[in-house]
Amino acid sequence: MTPTYGTEASRPETLLITLTGKDRPGVTSSILSTLSQAGVEVVDIEQIVLRGRLILGVLVTAPREWRRLRSEVEDTARALDMTVEVDRGVGDNRSRAGGRSHVTIIGSPLKASAMAAVAGRIADSGANIDRIERMARYPVTAIDLHVSGADPDRLREVLAVEAARQGLDVAVQPATLLRRGMRLIVMDVDSTLIQGEVIEMLAAHAGCEAEVAAVTEAAMRGEIDFEESLRTRVALLAGVDATAIDAVYDAILLAPGARTMVRTLRRLGYRFAIVSGGFSQITDRLAEELGIHYARANELEILDGRLTGRIVGPVVDRAGKAAALREFAAEVGVPPEAVIAIGDGANDLDMLAAAGLGIAYNAKPVVQDAADTAVNVPYLDAIMYLLGISREEIELADAEAGIVTPAPPV
Repeated sequence: MTPTYGTEASRPETLLITLTGKDRPGVTSSILSTLSQAGVEVVDIEQIVLRGRLILGVLVTAPREWRRLRSEVEDTARALDMTVEVDRGVGDNRSRAGGRSHVTIIGSPLKASAMAAVAGRIADSGANIDRIERMARYPVTAIDLHVSGADPDRLREVLAVEAARQGLDVAVQPATLLRRGMRLIVMDVDSTLIQGEVIEMLAAHAGCEAEVAAVTEAAMRGEIDFEESLRTRVALLAGVDATAIDAVYDAILLAPGARTMVRTLRRLGYRFAIVSGGFSQITDRLAEELGIHYARANELEILDGRLTGRIVGPVVDRAGKAAALREFAAEVGVPPEAVIAIGDGANDLDMLAAAGLGIAYNAKPVVQDAADTAVNVPYLDAIMYLLGISREEIELADAEAGIVTPAPPV
């Protein structure tokens, strides 16, 4: 009787060969050469190297004379001064369960106790960790887990609580093709793309920095209406010489990793936009300097070489930021699901909600609670680890372009 597909009797016999030992050139080819002499088929193969130690797993169809092959593999391993295990069984790996996610963990440092806690919550959710990859070892440690068997939204809720408890950043994203495709990244500017707030830097020239900073902080927390707060703050700048804008621009410090992120993702065809409740006199210059494709911000009114204390045209507020995101996405030709929004304040909430992935970057609590995920390390390029791009790939691409990126001693 012909066995039914999927039954134990229908599954072919296989051998799982696990080789461990010091890594060096020729190990994999030696084992595969031994296997080739037996005429077996490779069903699966995986290899990792940790601190110069190799772990190689090869799953092959079992030949009739499988014991002879086992002996030959053991001889090869001895010649390589390595350890080998050969397990005879049936079939391939189990198909991964539904509910597939990428869980990216970022820590500085990343403690074993914290990893254990995250792994525990994944297990409690009924999910399985199918694969683990390191995305970065410097300046943060970033680990990507391939997880299956749990609804991504529910898993995100569970892990957000554990991340806060452990002082980690944990991002959960559905494992779809979107993660591999070209995307649009829309960023806030003040305290996101750049360090600090431009309006406070301008206020220093008017002698009212403390007063403006207090209003800014309340607006970022969502305690007062953004447009009202902006007009109030801008009014305090009346009479400031317009040359102060140039001085402020020259004093701006980008967020660490900002240039690296834009440079790397532009190589992959990503598009960038900055949407700011700040001022176009600053953001347009930033866009030109960094190679950002789109920019939207408020325009300060200038008459006779001085700020009037007024805004020209409608204010780019919370709703305006979300509208700009949708407009830019339509122009690029990508759906909202392919948009990544990054921000830190309450006026970014609609923009973060409109995007497929909303990231709270060193954000206020109200924003962290609402966003899809939070990144709290002071490196903007850490966001690339959420996209499956490793630090090694970033550094290699930079090296090929003649750019040196910082790296720690091995």
